[in-house]
Amino acid sequence: MRTSLKALTATATAALLVSGLAACSSGEPSSTATPAGAACQNVKSGDTSKSVKVAGEYGKAPKVTFDSPLKATDVQRTVIVTGKGAVAKGGSNVDIALAAYNGTTGKEITAQGFDGSEPAMVKVDDNAFVPGLVRAVECLHVGSRVVLTAPVKEAFGSQDISQLKLTEKDSVVFVADLVDLPVTRAEGKPVTPPAGFPTVKLDASTGEPTITIPKADPPTETKIGVLKQGDGETVQPGDTVTVQYKGVLWKDGKMFDSSWSRGTPTSFPTTGVVKGFKQALEGQKVGSQVIAIVPPADGYGSAGKGEITGTDTMVFVVDILKTSR
Repeated sequence: MRTSLKALTATATAALLVSGLAACSSGEPSSTATPAGAACQNVKSGDTSKSVKVAGEYGKAPKVTFDSPLKATDVQRTVIVTGKGAVAKGGSNVDIALAAYNGTTGKEITAQGFDGSEPAMVKVDDNAFVPGLVRAVECLHVGSRVVLTAPVKEAFGSQDISQLKLTEKDSVVFVADLVDLPVTRAEGKPVTPPAGFPTVKLDASTGEPTITIPKADPPTETKIGVLKQGDGETVQPGDTVTVQYKGVLWKDGKMFDSSWSRGTPTSFPTTGVVKGFKQALEGQKVGSQVIAIVPPADGYGSAGKGEITGTDTMVFVVDILKTSR
C-alpha cells in the first residue's frame, strides 16, 4: 500500500484528511535545519547518490535502479535534470513529484505526482517537513529532477518511521521532480463583503487574515461573502481543493484552526469538511477569498467538537488556490 506524501498537521481536524511520508517535525529541528527564509544547504553529490540510476523523462514515472542494500553514511544529492524555472528558496512552497525507496530492501515506499497526477506540496522548511525532502528540493529550479540518498535518521529526523516499514538502520532514496512553485494566497480582485460580516485585515507579507467579529448576535443560517473575486476554474462538488484558511469563534474571536499558522496550504475534498465550509468552496472560482459564517447546524451540530461547543458559530476566511478532480 502506498503512503500519501501530504503533510500531517497538528490539528485533529486536518489530520483526518491527510497522512504522511512528509510529516511535520516534532518541533525540535535538527542542528542543520533550514528555517523559513534561510539560506539553502546545497547538499553535494557523492558516490552513493550517483550510484542510483534513473531512466525516463522529467515528469514521467521514473525507472529507478540501484544495488541493494544501499548503504548511505551521509546525505548526498545528485541533480539529474537542471530546470530553468523559479528557485525553491528557503520558506518557499514547491509542488513535487516523488518516488521514495527503502535503500536496504530496494522496495518502493511511495510514488506520487508523475504522469500528470496530483503533485505534493513541500515547504522548504525543516520545521514543516522532514529534512530529507527539504534537502532534496532546496535551491533547485522548477523543472529539475534530483536523487537524494540518506540514512533514515538524517532523512526523517525524529519522526515515527514505523508506518513506512523502515528502521534506523536503513537508508532511503528519494527521486523528485520539481513541478511548480504554487501561489500561497488568493490573488483575485478585492470585493466589498455584505453588511454585517466580520471585518478582515490581511497581513501584508503573508496574507494571513485578522478577523474581527462585530458586536452582534450571529446569524442562524450559513452566510457566505466574497472578499476577493478570482477568475480561475470553478470548484465543482467533490473536487479536491488546495486552500489557506483560518477559523475563529464568533463568541470571542478565538482562533481554533489555521493553515497559515502551520506554514503551508492544505488540500482536501470538498466532501471531507463540514457542510458550511463545503458551501463556501463549491461554486467559487480559484483565486477567490471567501468568508463564511457557519452556525452549529452546518458545522459540528449540537455535539460540537473539541473546543468548539454545540452552540458555537464558526467564522472561516478561505483563500482558494487550486482545484482538481
